[in-house]
Amino acid sequence: MFKNTLRYAALLCAAALSFLFVACGGDNPDAGDQGDFTPVTIQHAFGETVIDKKPERVVTLYFGNQDIVLALGVVPVGFSMANFGITEVDKGMLPWTRQRLAELGEKNPNVFNDLAGTDMEAVAACEPDLILAPYSAMPQEEYDTLSLICPVVPYPEGGAWAIQWKEWIRVTAKALGMAEKGESVIAETDALIQAKGAEHPEIAGKKIVWANFRANNLSTVGTYTPSDTRGTFLLTLGMDYPQGYYDLWTDRTKYNLSLSSEHADVMNGADAVIGYGDDATWDAVKAHAVWGQTNPIKNGAIAAMGNGGYLAASGTATPLSIEYTIDAYLNLIGDALAHNA
Repeated sequence: MFKNTLRYAALLCAAALSFLFVACGGDNPDAGDQGDFTPVTIQHAFGETVIDKKPERVVTLYFGNQDIVLALGVVPVGFSMANFGITEVDKGMLPWTRQRLAELGEKNPNVFNDLAGTDMEAVAACEPDLILAPYSAMPQEEYDTLSLICPVVPYPEGGAWAIQWKEWIRVTAKALGMAEKGESVIAETDALIQAKGAEHPEIAGKKIVWANFRANNLSTVGTYTPSDTRGTFLLTLGMDYPQGYYDLWTDRTKYNLSLSSEHADVMNGADAVIGYGDDATWDAVKAHAVWGQTNPIKNGAIAAMGNGGYLAASGTATPLSIEYTIDAYLNLIGDALAHNA
């Protein structure tokens, strides 16, 4: 998986591969225009990372991290291919990512085909001075190897994939020396969410659960917690999880929680359910002797995101995905809640 990673990382640390700059997007004019840089220390799951000079060549790994960097006005010299919601013609990028790249004047982004695992050679070839993956489940071994190349910011101490969208922006902005810009992006995104939410008063105060059922095994259902970006976004919209859910979610650092059918009554406290899954999956849930009798399922208050497509991919909320899909997202939830009327 790691493709002789130690050898390539060591080579990068020993020599400057300047002839590879063009292939990796060249110098980033957006990364160096923020004035003096004050060294920062980022705490994370594997300890801490010290960034003592302003990053000029930023690489992002794993799903969505490039969107945060792009929202801050910085074009990564390399970033991971989207692993959900794309087709062959999308060239590994979701539409909001492509749109923002165009706005920043990047016509030939360097997208890593790393769906089978991080391509250390491709990362090393970019000669990055910072690697960002605060939304990830980066293994310790991978972190250690990448750290031979340059400073790396993996997921926070709270746990893999468990970062709320505002903190995601703050960590990224801090690492880039753009804390003030980060707060501006947060404020602008929050204002958009509140304005759009106000157009859907039926959503405010409602209870919801993000549930991913599997038609071939309905004995349990996997859910995303409020520590996940999906759950956090629901809270930002003015919704919340039922109290019964919080009673079972004892480890607040976990981004997911599995519910057995014995705890199906948790769903009774929800006004709606949102989740991935095709029509066949939701038909199976509706027909199930236990889940099918819970209030939102019985009433048809289901916001079905599907198993692919741009709207489903937007569940992992970034400033770019929120702006691009929020109308469709709110309409989907509003339609689900209408079944309770």
